[in-house]
Amino acid sequence: MKLIDPILAFHAELQQIRRDIHAHPELCYEEQRTADVVAKKLAEWGIPVIRGLGVTGVVGIIRNGTGTRAIGLRADMDALPMQETNVFDHASRHAGKMHACGHDGHTAMLLGAAHYLAQHRNFDGTVYVIFQPAEEGGGGARRMMDDGLFEECPMDAVFGMHNWPGAATGTFGVTPGPMMASSNEFEVIVKGRGAHAAQPHKSIDPIMVAVQIAQSWQTIVTRNKSPLDAGVLSITQIHAGSTTNVIPDDATLIGTVRTFTTTVLDLMEQRMRDIAVHTAAAFGAEVDFRFKRNYPPLINHPDETAFALQVMRDIVGDAAVEAAVEPTMGAEDFAFMLQEKPGCYVFIGNGDGEHRAFGHGLGPCNLHNPSYDFNDELLPIGATYWVRLAEAYLPQS
Repeated sequence: MKLIDPILAFHAELQQIRRDIHAHPELCYEEQRTADVVAKKLAEWGIPVIRGLGVTGVVGIIRNGTGTRAIGLRADMDALPMQETNVFDHASRHAGKMHACGHDGHTAMLLGAAHYLAQHRNFDGTVYVIFQPAEEGGGGARRMMDDGLFEECPMDAVFGMHNWPGAATGTFGVTPGPMMASSNEFEVIVKGRGAHAAQPHKSIDPIMVAVQIAQSWQTIVTRNKSPLDAGVLSITQIHAGSTTNVIPDDATLIGTVRTFTTTVLDLMEQRMRDIAVHTAAAFGAEVDFRFKRNYPPLINHPDETAFALQVMRDIVGDAAVEAAVEPTMGAEDFAFMLQEKPGCYVFIGNGDGEHRAFGHGLGPCNLHNPSYDFNDELLPIGATYWVRLAEAYLPQS
């Protein structure tokens, strides 16, 4: 493994930064303290800072030479509304808030890269280090873009990275094309007519209609879309009624749809709507159909993926890089940035949890788990990747 010596020497400070952020988690668009920490460090290292993009976003600008090309490196900063079960020293100090997805580590890795790039500047052009708020459901990437990220910081390509539990520490994974799915949610209210449960013939039972809709929707996955196209339709909530002897007026179906392409998503949304409306009509009921598209599919660009692959291989070797990692139905709002700019998003192995200090919770070290903790061994690996990526993209003549 070819890590950068000054970054290795900076490891202890990066770990301190990471653990401080972990102990003070902030939810989407509330990352004021985290943004202050990031902006202060960047300023200390002589890096000009832009603040306020996406409410709490921070962008550092590192320039060198006369080159006009620019690259963006992005890390997310927000935590999750979860109660942490770990009790080690850097566990969350705020009830109901936790860095359970490793954004504390993502922030620290990019800070490590920024520190080195500012000191050594072995590149020709501009590196934008982007610290993004509100990835966890808040669409912070889209908000930063709407606030003028790519206008104020014109860049030729943008790159992202996420830790991946279960993959060995010191490994990377990526795939060209779809890497993560779109994230969408639905809420369908079936409006029937309530009655005494002993007189069901006087009702239009919304529960029975909801059951028919729920069962019929599964035919979309098995009979409407091609079996070669990935798609998930999960009903995660059904709400109806309040007592045993009353048929209610309405019933609600709530859940999520995930796809790797907009074409499949369009098909699934339309078929869901058609089935819900016509099934309800067959029973004399009506529906209020609501479908919200949150994050688009994350699609890695082929040229930038090949470029990132070579950088990763140069650092950790061919055997430690998976060039066709299995895509996940999880979602990421970095997808918005990849719709506007060429780029690539990669996974960096977080190990199986052996790194956790005494005092961790009983659960596994998985993302969005109350006993998760970021693996600090990744800090110099991820920071080295960012640096070598920028230097290779903006070579000095």
